[in-house]
Amino acid sequence: MQDVEKRVVELIQEKIADREDLFIVSVKMHPNKILEILLDGDNGVNIDDCAQVSRHVGYHLEEENVVDNAYRLEVSSPGIDANFVNLRQYQKNIGRTVQVKLNDNTKVEGKLTAVDDTKINVLQKIKEKGKKVQEVEKELPFDQIKATKVVISF
Repeated sequence: MQDVEKRVVELIQEKIADREDLFIVSVKMHPNKILEILLDGDNGVNIDDCAQVSRHVGYHLEEENVVDNAYRLEVSSPGIDANFVNLRQYQKNIGRTVQVKLNDNTKVEGKLTAVDDTKINVLQKIKEKGKKVQEVEKELPFDQIKATKVVISF
């Protein structure tokens, strides 16, 4: 399985090498023989991007006979409500409202203001009884974060 996933990552990187705006979120061969590729981009990812990666990866996997039995290849972007899985997703979403679930299951919601290799900063609005709303910047180390996703507001 891991050899397949490793080869797929190489093929995707080869295909998107000239596209600095696109990046790999994840590659996973599921036990039910679905090969799932999730792509994202600094400005999103469109159906043509997914189709091109799918054709490139599918062609080379068949030519090289990398997968020994039947499989289904799925290439898409993660849903808007999907948890972030890599640093680039955090960077892409600076300025958006996020909900961060910490390891102790507490939740922090606010505007993502900064990201580096070890932590994120979230500007949280705090309303204390009888007082005005205050904005407080919280630093959240990655080792304390269980999950982060964009808050969708209508």
